Amino acid sequence: MGTRGVLIDIDGVLTVSWRPVPGAAAALDRLRRAGTRTVLLTNTTSRTRASIAETLRGAGFDVSEEDVLTAPTALAAYLAGHHPGARCRLVNSGDIRADLAGVDLVEEDPDIVVTGGAGPEFDYATMDAAFNDLRSGARLVAMHRNMYWRTAEGMRLDAGAFVVALERAAGVTAEVVGKPAEAFFTAALERLGVPAKEAVMVGDDVVSDVLAAQRLGITGVLVRTGKFEEGVLDRIEGMPDHVAGSFADVPSLLGVDEAPPDQEDQVR
Repeated sequence: MGTRGVLIDIDGVLTVSWRPVPGAAAALDRLRRAGTRTVLLTNTTSRTRASIAETLRGAGFDVSEEDVLTAPTALAAYLAGHHPGARCRLVNSGDIRADLAGVDLVEEDPDIVVTGGAGPEFDYATMDAAFNDLRSGARLVAMHRNMYWRTAEGMRLDAGAFVVALERAAGVTAEVVGKPAEAFFTAALERLGVPAKEAVMVGDDVVSDVLAAQRLGITGVLVRTGKFEEGVLDRIEGMPDHVAGSFADVPSLLGVDEAPPDQEDQVR
């Protein structure tokens, strides 16, 4: 397929509830031993990059913080470039302040309402305050608009549902910085150092991961793990370039053979 780089979603592709998908760690190693460049990109907003990398290492993946690109880091870059100095109300489940260097977080009178991943923090009082901030002129910036994700206990409602509610109620449109935003994929390609036509995106979300990447000329691979559900392909416009059982099948799909021993130390 002429693939030099692979963009890999984390939750639902490499892990589910941070438990490794069978064969995923070995598949990642196999790609890297063959010289394929990889970057892990995720809309996860409950953990910092450092925490994600540490958790993945504990699950058997040989990764570092530099291998991970997250929606919060994309948010910090976006705010610095488009809204420098803005006062931001953060509505998010999880402490990600370490990845938001330079972002001015406030409790009232914000210039921007920022939404991350959903959780108990998305209660009525908080959402009502955000609604009134938007009615008073604040902008709405969403780290992502995922509607749900899969955990070991089943599907869970995510922040996208709340983003839609705020948009409708306040009459605004959210600026999205994580997947499926074009800039997020562009940043991942820059990290890989390969053009879109030589890259593959592997995800479990056919809309935000796969079709969004395909619009930029990246080959899209949908895996049947994570939030994948039978019948989803009948409900969407567009089709993935490829569908794989799991990430364990991706090296074979890409024509990656086991690398000889003298290539095992190649820089990933």
